[in-house]
Amino acid sequence: MISVSTEKIRVAVTGAGGRMGREVVKMVLEDEALQLVAAVDPSAGPIDAGLFAGKTNTGVTVSATLDEALNGAEADVLVDFTVPAAAYSNTKSSIMYGVRPVIGTTGFTPEQIEELDELCQDKGIGGLIAPNFSIGAILMMKFAAEASKYLPHVEIIEYHGDQKLDAPSGTSIKTAELISQVRQELRQGNPKEEEVIEGARGGYYNGFRIHSVRLPGVFAQQEVVFGGYGQTLKIRHDSYDRAGYMPGVNVAVKKVMTYSGLIYGFEHIMD
Repeated sequence: MISVSTEKIRVAVTGAGGRMGREVVKMVLEDEALQLVAAVDPSAGPIDAGLFAGKTNTGVTVSATLDEALNGAEADVLVDFTVPAAAYSNTKSSIMYGVRPVIGTTGFTPEQIEELDELCQDKGIGGLIAPNFSIGAILMMKFAAEASKYLPHVEIIEYHGDQKLDAPSGTSIKTAELISQVRQELRQGNPKEEEVIEGARGGYYNGFRIHSVRLPGVFAQQEVVFGGYGQTLKIRHDSYDRAGYMPGVNVAVKKVMTYSGLIYGFEHIMD
C-alpha cells in the first residue's frame, strides 16, 4: 500500500527536455498528488519547464545544472532518465541533497549500486534504479524467470533503435539476472561450436546468450526464447510509446517515499 498524505510530493526532473524527460514532466503536472519543483536541461535555457509538456506558467524555470536545480527547491524525489555517463553522479548528488532518486538510466555497476544504497541508508531515504518501468516488461521478466525453471535452454533477443548507447540493454541484463537466480549455469550449444564471425553467438551470460539488435524504426522490444525437446516457448514484450512507462514511474515516485535504502529493479516495489 502507498501511504496517503495530504502533502504533495515535490518532484525534480533531470533531462527534462529529452524524450523521456518530457513525458515525466507531463505526468507530474497532470497528477494532483505531485508537484513539479525543479527541472534540469543544460541546453534548453531558462524557460518555463511546462513548455516541455505543452503547458505554461508552472512557475518552474529550467536549470542548467542539477546543483542549481536542487539548491533551495526542497525536492522530495528526483527522476532521472539521462545517459549512463551522467546518471551515477546525478544519483549521488541527489542523495547528498536528501532527495530520493528514481533512476531509469542503466549502466550502473554492482559496486556503484552498493555504494548508493549505503548512502541512501545513511540519509534515511529511499531510492530506486530500474532498468525498465513498464509493467508489461516487468511481467515478461517474471514469467521468463519462472519458465527457466522448467526450460533451462534459453536465449534473449532485445531490439532497440540505432541510437541506443548501451548493449545489451539494461532490461535484458536484468532479465538474465532474474533467470540466473533460479537456473543453474548451463553452457548451451555444441561444445565444439566455432564462431566464424566473432560475436555471432551474442554476449555470454551464465551459460546462455543475449543478442542486441540496433535498427532505425525500432523502439523497444525483447523476446526470451526457450527450447526443449520438440517445442519452443517465446515470451515477448513490445513497447510502442514512452508514455507506457509513466504509470510505473508514477508508482515509483510515490513508493520511494515509504522506505529507506536503494532498490534495484521495479519488480521489488510492485504490489
